[in-house]
Amino acid sequence: MTQQPSPEMALPAQMTAADTEAPPLQATRRARRSSILSTLLAPLASRRSSLGAAPGGRCPSLGPWLLHSRMSFSGLPLFQPILKTCLENTYRMGPDEGCKFNAGRVQQVLEGALASALGTTVYSPQDSAPLAQSLTELLHSQVKVVLPPRYKLVCQVVLGQQGQQSLLVASRALWDTESDSFASATFSNASLFAVAIVHGVYFD
Repeated sequence: MTQQPSPEMALPAQMTAADTEAPPLQATRRARRSSILSTLLAPLASRRSSLGAAPGGRCPSLGPWLLHSRMSFSGLPLFQPILKTCLENTYRMGPDEGCKFNAGRVQQVLEGALASALGTTVYSPQDSAPLAQSLTELLHSQVKVVLPPRYKLVCQVVLGQQGQQSLLVASRALWDTESDSFASATFSNASLFAVAIVHGVYFD
């Protein structure tokens, strides 16, 4: 006689059947996840391929462009890098022989420039500030012609109204007495007076 399986024995068979049906559900979930990720990452893949990388090749190197935070749509930086010129140190602690600041020659230049620029100029309170600034630029440009190499200039001009008053102009600077020096010149007419001081500082 054949015996029919009891309900208790049929239960494990149903459980095993359910276990065998579970993997296809997980496989579909994984497939859905992979399809979603592929749709999300597709624009990134197209952007990478638009940089000019060949299929199966290596990605192009952006080099120093990665240092710039702002990039254009084409991948190029909005601001091109500025190349800095590097100069070697000369280790010169003083000027060459015969190339020092000549105070006498600079004083002659100052006197000639003041006389030719002011001449018969009449003092005006409104025009005194622009006039003093233009005199400073003029003296700086003319003294720079006779200046030895590796020297910096500091120009100062005092301009005021002529009124038979007493005036004292003084200046103080920190420098090297062996290489640095200064020159000064004065000019006056019936309306105004001007005092020009130029400091020459050696740049090592």
